[in-house]
Amino acid sequence: MSLDLIHISIEHQCLTGYAGGQQVCRFPVSTALAGPGEQQGSGCTPRGRHRVRARIGEGQPLGAVFIGRRPTGEVWSAELAAAHPERDWILTRILWLCGEEPGFNRGGNCDSQRRYIYLHGTGDDQPMGIPLSHGCIRLRNSDMLALFDMTPAGCAVVIE
Repeated sequence: MSLDLIHISIEHQCLTGYAGGQQVCRFPVSTALAGPGEQQGSGCTPRGRHRVRARIGEGQPLGAVFIGRRPTGEVWSAELAAAHPERDWILTRILWLCGEEPGFNRGGNCDSQRRYIYLHGTGDDQPMGIPLSHGCIRLRNSDMLALFDMTPAGCAVVIE
């Protein structure tokens, strides 16, 4: 089964996936600590219509660590996290978003793709349902793996 729409509610910190108009999955998420917003450098989660531009990490292990969209060969653990407290952990898989609304989340100083806005896994020590990210949408690693497997490139994503 392939999703054709992902809806992310910033207010409810929840992601819902749809196929053919039917809800097929629902996961808790963590959006930006700084709240919603589209501007470059804001640390906010951008709103509006997006698409999945790229799917990154297929075949990597659960908890695989990514830096610059490339796997480092590390797998997240509490010990690794303690050794690198400065890292913003991007784990397991990446769904890289591009905005679909010129002047709002595409182009200029508000371009979601150039801001590197992703849906991605995060450390097991990070809570869901609480805004804590630097702009991306974080999911539990097992949820990210399930979502990735259902999500084709080009899938519509609405964040509100």
